[in-house]
Amino acid sequence: MSLSLQHGSWLRLFPPATWLAEYQASCLSSDAIAGVTLAAYAIPVSLAYAGLAGLPPQVGIYGYLLGGAGYALLGSSRQLAVGPTSAISLMIAGAVGALGGGDPVRYGQIASLVAFSVAVLCLLAWLFRLSLLVRLISDSILVGFKAGAGLTIIMSQLPGLFGVAGGGHQFFDRAIRLAGQLGDTKPLVLVIGLVAILLLLVGERRLPGKPVGLVVVALSILVASIAGLTALGVPVTGEIPKGLPALAPPRFGLLEFDELFPVAAGCLVLAYVEGVSAARSFATKHGYALDVRQEFLGLGAANLAVAFGHGYPVAGGLSQSAVNDSAAARTPLSLVFCSVTLSLCLLFFTGLLTNLPKAVLSAVVFAAVYRLVDIGALMRMWRISRIDFYAASIALVSVLFLGILEGVLLAALASIFLLLLRASQPNVAFLGRLPGSGRYSDRARHEGVEPLVGIIAFRPETSLLYVNAETILDSVLAALRSSPDVRLVVCDLSASPFIDLAGSQMLRDLHAELASRCVTFCIVGAHAQLREVLKADGLADKTDSNEWMRTLDSVLSDRKPPAEG
Repeated sequence: MSLSLQHGSWLRLFPPATWLAEYQASCLSSDAIAGVTLAAYAIPVSLAYAGLAGLPPQVGIYGYLLGGAGYALLGSSRQLAVGPTSAISLMIAGAVGALGGGDPVRYGQIASLVAFSVAVLCLLAWLFRLSLLVRLISDSILVGFKAGAGLTIIMSQLPGLFGVAGGGHQFFDRAIRLAGQLGDTKPLVLVIGLVAILLLLVGERRLPGKPVGLVVVALSILVASIAGLTALGVPVTGEIPKGLPALAPPRFGLLEFDELFPVAAGCLVLAYVEGVSAARSFATKHGYALDVRQEFLGLGAANLAVAFGHGYPVAGGLSQSAVNDSAAARTPLSLVFCSVTLSLCLLFFTGLLTNLPKAVLSAVVFAAVYRLVDIGALMRMWRISRIDFYAASIALVSVLFLGILEGVLLAALASIFLLLLRASQPNVAFLGRLPGSGRYSDRARHEGVEPLVGIIAFRPETSLLYVNAETILDSVLAALRSSPDVRLVVCDLSASPFIDLAGSQMLRDLHAELASRCVTFCIVGAHAQLREVLKADGLADKTDSNEWMRTLDSVLSDRKPPAEG
């Protein structure tokens, strides 16, 4: 029995063993069509993202070819498509560009080393079950980060649309440099870029899920070849080397640990959060379970394959996964078909991309990332929860001022700080009796509750932890100062699932303060973990432990505040 269980646990580490056992021949055509469709989407996007990362265009195709195949082996999502993403591409350009020292060969080697490092960090995160820590980044922080990344990426592509040199490192630096170069705008390049954007946006709206980007790229190559746009000064992609990537381990020793780790950690956090968010939505849609811990292995396998193929870090993205899903992908086998299609393109069709105008690639990036700036989500936060809006704003501004890498790391710290801030300011409900019943409710939130004469009954609506213990104590003491005739204080712990030593010490301090005022203190509604900590800390000697498991109503029915004598 134990051997079969152990065998089953090992099978869970290799998801194809599950979906291949259930695979039906009718799914093969769906996966094949989805794979070819995904490849058609991937070609223009990967070329554009490689340029965004400052790497040769074929490197972007390597990311989809190898990353998808690697993820298909160990990933748990059946629709997630893995490849270069806009945010990681810009992060590589900003962080690795400075480390490359102007040497394009060294730059590419460092980018591959970062991908390898992401794979190693994924393995460590899987071993130590760190999926919970990565998920500490809240949705509000993610909305702000995506908006900042989207604006930064768009700004980085505007020089290509205007046909100017551009430059700079962060959003505002790029904006200032672009403003100074607008007088050198090449009208023909701008027209090509704007027409491409228009066609992409219209195609996206009218033909959702179709390879509109590939059609626009093909049309632009045809026009550029017939009209001789290269001779008119329109920048083009140029020759793309034929052939498959040569597999070899990345070159080690290019960077010190303190230089490499922040870049790899930033890529991991961004890739995991983005990938799991997308994968969850498709798992829910198709009714299967997503193993968020297993996603570390899937992401690690994808980046390991890319690192050996001289690529740069990859991740699962919502846009490419939506293409894969809308094309009826049933299993990760669609990623294998995508890799095969891309391999054929690299072997036989790279010559067709020589006259691809770079302005069209900038348009492809623009059309892919403009939706990251979700104004509607930001306005909704402003209406519903200001603290979430401020958190999103912190992430947005940090990306604009500091860059993608620093922005994602600061966003992660902001998420943890926000979590602690919320935990440090819990709601402490001061209770009154609902008329004609034995139930009690928060007097501040419900009208018509009967006050408890001579009694303060309070219910902390959170765990009692070091971050909020002082706040809870101050709230109770403030209520006590405003009610001088109180003779009994009851702490209802029914809404508190956990308590630490600081929380227990707070109750001891409260008991001591009440005892100095000749006020009785009792505790009710304590769960098992709370009772264990309270007994170990000596609260059983100061309060009646027989009351700890009782309800507030039963205790108040037996105990009345002593009459003043």
